[in-house]
Amino acid sequence: MAGRGLAVGDIDNDGDLDVLLFGVGEPPRLLRNDGGNRNHWLGVHLEGTRSNRDGVGAVVRVTAGGRERVRVRAGGTSYASASDPRLLFGLGATPEVDRIEVRWPSGLVSVMAGVSADRYLTIREGDRR
Repeated sequence: MAGRGLAVGDIDNDGDLDVLLFGVGEPPRLLRNDGGNRNHWLGVHLEGTRSNRDGVGAVVRVTAGGRERVRVRAGGTSYASASDPRLLFGLGATPEVDRIEVRWPSGLVSVMAGVSADRYLTIREGDRR
């Protein structure tokens, strides 16, 4: 396959990443990750209100089980394809997130605590729970 594009995302919302390949003159090929997930995870979808709608540039910090994980919501990272805009955090054996902090490009900070794992969560700019 002569590659033309690649998109990565959780197509089936099960907490693991799947891959969609685009080739020249060929139909797209989906590599679905159905291996099962023994560990916990949390997906975060950002919704900007004062900043840009997609939360591009926001910094998300997830603390669970004494470990902090950090992701930055980027945009425009690929040619001829776009990946899942949601941020996925692996949590290992920890079934609950202690704290989520989102620093939005506008300067606002959203904080949440005591969030259960193994799901997708939408955080709107300005949310505090």
